[in-house]
Order: sequence, then structure tokens, then C-alpha cells
Amino acid sequence: MDRKLKEVVLENSNTIVQMWLEDVNKNRKEDISSTISDELFESTNREFVNVIFACVEKQGLTKDLDAFSERLINLGWPLSYITDGLQSFRRVTIHFILQESEKVDTDNFTVILYAVDEWVDPIINQLVSQYSGSWENIVSLQRVALQELSAPLIPVMENITVMPLIGTIDTERAKLIMENLLDGVIKHNAEVVLIDITGVPVVDTMVAHHIIQAAEAVRLIGSTCILVGIRPEIAQTIVNLGIDLSKFPTKSSLRKGFQTALELTNRKIISLQETDQEIGKLLDSLDKE
Repeated sequence: MDRKLKEVVLENSNTIVQMWLEDVNKNRKEDISSTISDELFESTNREFVNVIFACVEKQGLTKDLDAFSERLINLGWPLSYITDGLQSFRRVTIHFILQESEKVDTDNFTVILYAVDEWVDPIINQLVSQYSGSWENIVSLQRVALQELSAPLIPVMENITVMPLIGTIDTERAKLIMENLLDGVIKHNAEVVLIDITGVPVVDTMVAHHIIQAAEAVRLIGSTCILVGIRPEIAQTIVNLGIDLSKFPTKSSLRKGFQTALELTNRKIISLQETDQEIGKLLDSLDKE
């Protein structure tokens, strides 16, 4: 019976394709594919239905299916396009077979449904599996990239480094901050580290605890940690929570923190005019001698 059903479907593929295209286009306004150009949508639909019929004809999955799935992922098409398209193929195929029931010698809906399910379900499983696996890989790579960028330690001057923190700090990210901080201090031979929390939206007890731990770890390896970027609302929150930040210097801005870092490393910023005056005084003293 399955052979007869398959023959009817393949012999009338043009009719079924047309029914499928009409059904897919009818539902287009309801999903993300409405933003895709007509030409691309049409060509992708044709490729999709050709892949489906190739799987039905060979009664198994094909390499074209893998290639099509990869293209969809690279184009950023939603998973719903695959699942909705295959469900549409299931509907129109069953409907067509029922209309042609005399040719296949059956009007048993269960037999027809089972046969079509045997064609469609493996395709759905394969496409969804590949799609999900590829997205998981992409998300994993993006997570690694974000982690690498989320807590950078930047050397701004000899023995002085800055770690700008942006966004919410959770336990996992706090661990990454600690690792990057300690590795960076040793790598750059930093005497002073500025932790800038200007971009941290909320500083609660947990965040403050992680920052204190990081500062204490830096102190234990012989460097000084300065917390900068403390906005008025953050300062108020810290006071209300009873958090003790007295063990290391705090500044309201990165500029003030950098000035303190220079003082701690026996340096200061002077203007060119002041430099000229100092040179002039030195030359005068030499002349007198």
C-alpha cells in the first residue's frame, strides 16, 4: 500500500507542490518570513519542496537535506519555517491522497496518515536536530567570545591597568573576572589595578562581595586595587547595605582613580608650561654655580 501511495504522490508532484506553495504563502504574513524578499522566499520554497520529494522518492534522508539545513541556518531563517513547511506538506499530501482514494484503493485515513508520517517525520527530526545542533554550536562560540570580552584587563601605563566592567555580574562572571584579574596583574606586572564599575547597573551585596574578594586577591599578590565609577546611587546602596569597602581606595570616576594610581607609583601629570618652568629653574641654578 505504501508503494501505491508513494507512486500517486510522485506522479502528481506538480499538483501537490502547487497546493503546498499556496498553503505556505497563505500563512506567510503570520511569521518572520514576511520580511524576506519575494524572490528569496520563492526560491527557498522551491528548494525545500524538492528536498522533501527527493527524500520521499528515495525513502530516506539525502545529502541535499543537510545542505539545505545548513543554508537556512546561515541565512538566519527561523526553525518555524522548517516545522511549519513540513506540517503544511503533511496536510496537503493527505488531503490530495484522500481526493485520489479511488486510485490507491483505500479510503482508510489511518493508513494514509501512517504512510505520510513515515515520509515526513524523519525529515522533521533530521532538520530540527541539525538546526538545533548548529545553533547550540553558534551560541557556545558566542558565549566564549563574550566571556573573553566581558572582563578585559587593559594596561594603560607601565604598572597601571584598568578593568572596565559592563553589565550584570553573576557568580559565573565573577569567577571569570577573578581569573582574568589575577592573570593580568601578573602578566602586566601591575602595581595598581583600577576596577571601573561605571557600566554595572546594580551593585548589591553579592556583587560587592565578589568585588571585595577580587580586591583582596590582588592585594595578596602585592598589588593595589582601586574601585572607580561609584555613582551617587551606588554609593547610597552600598551604605544602606552596610557593605565595608574601607580596605581599598574608592573613587567616583576613572580620572580621579588614575590620578591616585599615578601617585601610588610615584608619578604625576604636569603641563608643558610647568615642565618649561622647571627646566628654566634648573638652568638658572646651573648658571649660578
